[in-house]
Amino acid sequence: MLHTLKFWAILAAGSVIHGCSSGVAAPQEGLPVIDACFVSEAGSIPIKLEVASTAEQRSKGLMGRTSMAPDAGMLFKYRKPRDADHGFWMYKTLIPLDIAYLNGEGVIGSIRHMVPCASASGAGCPSYPAGVPFINAVEMNAGFFREHRIQTGDHLYLGAENCPTR
Repeated sequence: MLHTLKFWAILAAGSVIHGCSSGVAAPQEGLPVIDACFVSEAGSIPIKLEVASTAEQRSKGLMGRTSMAPDAGMLFKYRKPRDADHGFWMYKTLIPLDIAYLNGEGVIGSIRHMVPCASASGAGCPSYPAGVPFINAVEMNAGFFREHRIQTGDHLYLGAENCPTR
């Protein structure tokens, strides 16, 4: 009987520890995915973007992802412009990302590199402010913008029909 009790106590403790350590969010389900492209002097780069347009979707963002396809990202859409001091953080985000902050015409105003935050609370994670007013933002894998020579002043076009061919 004592041996059985020890087994159940160890199993329960392990469950509690696992439950406390598994606070990483799972990827979001059911977000719309759209075709888009970045256009720069280097040409047109086709991408696929998950669209986060509600406060809850934007808050969760790419938390919990362990990888993302090279041409995939997330578009954060806002109804009203955000101030230059508004930014993003990497709480519970596991992969390094780059973020482009865009104006209403899809012009990139700034690009920031963001690294995963290992803090157990959001308060321990740095913020990456835009530095310019923006209404949309796009997160891509770290290095995407540099690799494709995309910089401030370049454009994001939504919908494959709006993307010029190379």
